[in-house]
Amino acid sequence: MSNCTGHAISTLSSRRARYLSLTSSSSPGESRARATTKINSRCAAMEPAGSLLDNAVGVGDLVLLDPLSEKSIVSNLQQRFQHDFIYTYIGNVVVSLNPYKSMPIYTPAKIEQYRNSNMFELPPHIYAITDEAYRSLRDQDKNQCILITGESGAGKTEASKLIMSYIAAVCGKGQEVNKVKEQLLQSNPVLEAFGNAKTVRNDNSSRFGKYMDIEFDFKGDPLGGVITNYLLEKSRVVNQAKGERNFHIFYHLLAGAPAGLLADLKLVKDPNKYKFLNHKNCIHIEGNNDEANFIAVQQAMEVIGFAASEIRESVELVACVLKLGNVELSKVQEEESQQQNSMELLEVSDLMGLEDMVLVKALTTRTVEARGDRVSTTLNIAQACYARDALCKNLYCRLFSWLVHRINKSIKVHGESRRKVMGVLDIYGFEIFEDNSFEQFIINYCNEKLQQVFIELTLKEEQDEYIREGIEWIHIEYFNNAIICDLIENTQKGILAMLDEECLRPGIVSDSTFLQKLNNVCAQHSHFQSRLCTNSKFLSDMSLPHDCFRIQHYAGKVTYNVEGFVDKNNDLLFRDLSQAMFLAKQVLIRNLFPEGDPTCLNLKRPPTAGTQFRTSVSSLVKNLLNKNPSYIRCIKPNDHKLPCVFTEELVGHQVRYLGLLENVLVRRAGYAFRHPYEQCLQRYKILSHKTWPHWRGDARAGVETLMATLPISPEEYAFGRSKIFIRNPRTLFHLEDLRKNRMEDLATIIQKIFRGWCCRRRYQDMRKSQIIISCRYRGFSQKKRYIRKRQAAILIAAFVRGWRARKGVRRLKLDYKRHSAASTIRAFWKGYLVRKEYRKFFRANASKKIAEYILQWKLRSYLLRLRYILPGMSPLDNTWPLVPFRLVQSTHEELCKMYHDWRCRVYRSKMTPTQKAIFEEKLCASELFKGKKDIYPETVAKTFVGLHLEQGPNAKHQKLLGSLPDKLIFSELVHKIHRANGKVVTRILLLTKANMILADPKSAHIKSRIALGEVQRVSLSTLHDGIFVLHIKQGSSAALKGDFVFVSEWVIELATKLFRLIMDCTNTKLEISISNSISVQFKADEVNMQLVQAEQKNGNLPVCKRKNRILEVTVS
Repeated sequence: MSNCTGHAISTLSSRRARYLSLTSSSSPGESRARATTKINSRCAAMEPAGSLLDNAVGVGDLVLLDPLSEKSIVSNLQQRFQHDFIYTYIGNVVVSLNPYKSMPIYTPAKIEQYRNSNMFELPPHIYAITDEAYRSLRDQDKNQCILITGESGAGKTEASKLIMSYIAAVCGKGQEVNKVKEQLLQSNPVLEAFGNAKTVRNDNSSRFGKYMDIEFDFKGDPLGGVITNYLLEKSRVVNQAKGERNFHIFYHLLAGAPAGLLADLKLVKDPNKYKFLNHKNCIHIEGNNDEANFIAVQQAMEVIGFAASEIRESVELVACVLKLGNVELSKVQEEESQQQNSMELLEVSDLMGLEDMVLVKALTTRTVEARGDRVSTTLNIAQACYARDALCKNLYCRLFSWLVHRINKSIKVHGESRRKVMGVLDIYGFEIFEDNSFEQFIINYCNEKLQQVFIELTLKEEQDEYIREGIEWIHIEYFNNAIICDLIENTQKGILAMLDEECLRPGIVSDSTFLQKLNNVCAQHSHFQSRLCTNSKFLSDMSLPHDCFRIQHYAGKVTYNVEGFVDKNNDLLFRDLSQAMFLAKQVLIRNLFPEGDPTCLNLKRPPTAGTQFRTSVSSLVKNLLNKNPSYIRCIKPNDHKLPCVFTEELVGHQVRYLGLLENVLVRRAGYAFRHPYEQCLQRYKILSHKTWPHWRGDARAGVETLMATLPISPEEYAFGRSKIFIRNPRTLFHLEDLRKNRMEDLATIIQKIFRGWCCRRRYQDMRKSQIIISCRYRGFSQKKRYIRKRQAAILIAAFVRGWRARKGVRRLKLDYKRHSAASTIRAFWKGYLVRKEYRKFFRANASKKIAEYILQWKLRSYLLRLRYILPGMSPLDNTWPLVPFRLVQSTHEELCKMYHDWRCRVYRSKMTPTQKAIFEEKLCASELFKGKKDIYPETVAKTFVGLHLEQGPNAKHQKLLGSLPDKLIFSELVHKIHRANGKVVTRILLLTKANMILADPKSAHIKSRIALGEVQRVSLSTLHDGIFVLHIKQGSSAALKGDFVFVSEWVIELATKLFRLIMDCTNTKLEISISNSISVQFKADEVNMQLVQAEQKNGNLPVCKRKNRILEVTVS
């Protein structure tokens, strides 16, 4: 048995508080703080805090409970539960109550607190038993197993998660180790999704048993593991009780799968559309997010190592089960069954990769082989429905087994190196319902075997420790449930053997014949009861129905209804369905039914469900017997899943069938408590003056000396080789009471010494303070007297020095006045002599010198003033300061011109070549049109762009522009005045370095091409218009039709660019005439064009009227 140690001073805190309240009126706050610090330090030096025996609510270990009864156990659990102590020990067994709320006792800090700590040094916790098992495995090379039992809703699954998370937190780190830990942890969400469901007792109830072997290397780092599952409740797939759900994965898939995946699976999001999910009207779980859970399951499968195709095939198989549930079979002619909703069947066949007729035939017919003949019979409605449900159950059950196998494949350890193993068993607890069937019978049989293992291992552990310590072994009387296990599993007369025999027997077999067989064989068994057995004492027992039998289990009597025993034990699937599934193109479904392969036909009957489970349990028990066990008994405090609610009857029922009272009795048989000598001496040495405060000898000798001085009978304890054994818990509590009283006495002594120390310290502080004050006062007094004397001496010296200084200053002033008077007289006298000598020369030259000086002064002032009032650097700024006087008029104007030239030169130096070209064009336009053309001022501020024709997507225009041999200088859409009638037509005008081209804007065909050398002159009007007359040299090719008259929006820019191009091309200036009367040559006629300004009604275009040789053009 593990060691109980505790070292905290239980009443010291109250004594310390009492002392502080007594001394608060007489001692200052500093003294109270020192006293508290002193006591805390002494307590911390003596013992660690938080042991099992100190400051506990109720009793932390039920072995120490006195008096011991089922009622006292329930009362102790209730007392601890109401104070949020959900864990209680029975030796190395942890009793865990589900709190139904989050508790702050699973933090990383708690993990560090329990890490590498003795199991009984800290309050009971699941981490303590896990750490004890892990350290035993790591340090002592002992294989471990942790058995978790309890009914649905008691918290078994959460307990297994806590064990896994603790092991993952305390073992080693590293990339490979972390990968293994993550795979082991992520196996839980996958198995929970496919194997857990909501029941009336638990929203996340495990509907299968799970045993996981975690394998470690020599350092204690996890290498991998193996998972074994037991008895999945596959009947839940097709039927659930009221208020319960199907397995979680169905709801996860519908809520969390993307719309595309649901469409591929032929599913809709509404669970009410599926009969396997909606017939009990329980769809949602409060606080459960199915959508997020589906994503979590997918991620967990990816972490474990499932391929994307395997995940897809898994959800496809789940969808097949849902869709099969919607296939309805109805009675059609003479007991034949036919499928009504062909669409559902077609979709299921498509998902499986089967032909629809193959699936229809497998569901509606059965082939039987007898003496080499094959007979095919059509199933009736009930048989067809049974076949459909059996297929759904088998599909899901085999999928779950495949998932476990696939997880094992990922987490399995490869290699033959020596490994350590820790097993974690999470399996159903003992179940007693109003209606108990085959499943409860199998579950209770498993619990009987586990109880047998528990008793055997516990007694063996007790006996081994007694022998190891040299204590005489005391025979322990206990109930051995081997007789009940034999009643169930005996190969000749056991209930499972008779059930198998009845299933294999030819002829009419039913549940009634099975019960009759039990009545004949088991009638005389003391733990078997039935209304029809030969024992007549049960004939009048009205609580036992005729179709039931009762077994006296170790946890109580359970009545089983035999209805369904034979069918559930057979667990048969028609061979036609297996063969149909083997034909499926869906790889996973095909692999799940290897017996459907016609080439490997096996006519041997498969083992029954009972036989399979009995073999699994035997293997499990054999495995557990080779390991060092630890136990976690989970208890559900209430049926409503509410926090802080404790139902005594419910808990008492669970305490009874979990066998907690028997566990305590086995633990308390012989000696109920034991302590290592070192820990016992450390805890109780204060009870004897011979061992307190220090014991110099051997720990055992110290404990023997200690116990000899205490008023305890020697029959109450015994000395082993390394421990002292205490027979009765009352003896331990008596020791604790003595220790508590002694601690109070020691606390009083500590208070007395502390008070004396405080008074001495206070007196010494006051005496030291008085000496310091006296010393400093005397120093202050002498210093003050010295300062007064020094200040007086300084003042007298200052007055003397001042008197002497003032006397010297008066003498110096008198000497200065005398010297100044003599100098003044001498200066005046010398001046008088000079003036008298030079008076005649001064009158002749003085005016000239003064005038010259004044002129120079004025010029200098003028220039200096002009420097600060110069205008800005812009060449357009025409301001200039006014001339201050006429003397500098010419200079003023010259400076203005020089400044302007310099400013323009600076401006030009900053111009780019492009800007210079633009300004040259602007200058040329100014010389040609300034003051001559009314429209010119508007063009000054506009930049000469040149290309005014829009570069649009017109392919014809692009082709025209691309055909030009020279660089394009100017382009515009102009209006040409017809020579004959004066009408206006639109033309494209293009000006290159050598030619002027006119083209049709629609067809982009060139109408005229005029070489720049053929241009004679250009005429414009003085008005605000765009008339542009181009005169062609006589005799040239372009002069056949005469001169050209245009209306241009950019007439100034056109004329300027034409002028500059002709200047560059011919080195001659183009003649530009500006007049309102222009002579124009139209073919052979010379026409006089008169321009008149008037308001226009048709826009800005000119109006032309020709009368003989006069062309009158009206412009706006």
